[in-house]
Amino acid sequence: MEDPNADTQWNDILREKGILPKKQEKEIKEEDIINIIENTVEEKLQETTQLEDLTLDELDELEDEEDERILLEYRKKRIAEMQEALRKAKYGDVREISAEDYVQEVNKAGEGVWVVLHLYKSGIPLCTLINQYLTQLAAKFPATKFLKSISTTCIPNFPDRNLPTIFVYFEGDMKKQLVGSDTFRGMNLKIDELEWILSKTGAVQTTLESDPRPKIQDVMLSSLQRDDDGNDWD
Repeated sequence: MEDPNADTQWNDILREKGILPKKQEKEIKEEDIINIIENTVEEKLQETTQLEDLTLDELDELEDEEDERILLEYRKKRIAEMQEALRKAKYGDVREISAEDYVQEVNKAGEGVWVVLHLYKSGIPLCTLINQYLTQLAAKFPATKFLKSISTTCIPNFPDRNLPTIFVYFEGDMKKQLVGSDTFRGMNLKIDELEWILSKTGAVQTTLESDPRPKIQDVMLSSLQRDDDGNDWD
C-alpha cells in the first residue's frame, strides 16, 4: 500500500478530494532559523564589503571618478558665481553728473542697484579727500554705482555748510543722508572708516569685522590749578 505521506501526484489528488488528510507542514527547527539568519547576514556583509574586494587600481579609479565629479560640480558653481558677479559689476569708477542726469542716473538706476552720490565743491579739503576715497571704493565695489556732482550744480543754492554730503539710494529710493563734516570725523577720516559708514547703509558689502573709527570716551576734564606750593590738583 502506498505511503499516504509520500509526495506523489496520486496522493495530492486524494488530498484535494478530502480522501486523505492534508499534508502537515514540516516543523521548523531552531537550527533552520539559525541558518536563515546566518545566510541573511552573510548576504548583507557581501553587499557592504564589495569595496574590500577591489584592487588598489580599481579603488584609485573610483576615487578619481568621484574627485572629478566633485570638481565638476565645484567648477559649475564657481562659474555661476563669477557670472553673477560680472553681471552686477557694471561700474567700478566715480562718474560726474549734472542736474540733468540726476533722474536717469539716480532715480532710474534700476532694480537691485545701490547708488552713492557725493555732493562736493572744489576748494573744500574734506570733499577732495572723500572723492579720493570714493574712487578707491568704487573699484573695490563695482556692483555699486558711485556718483559725484558739484553741489550747486546738482541742487541750486545747496548750502556749503552741509558739505560734504553723501546721499545713498537703493532702486531709486533715498535710504540715507550723510551730511556735514562732523558726520565724517573731518579730515581725520580714513578710507576704511568711510567704507564702514557706507556698509551700514547697505550700499557696500564690507569684509571689515568691526567699526574702525576711534571709540569716543566721555571724560570730564577739570582745569588744573597750581597752588602756592606748586602742586597740581584737579
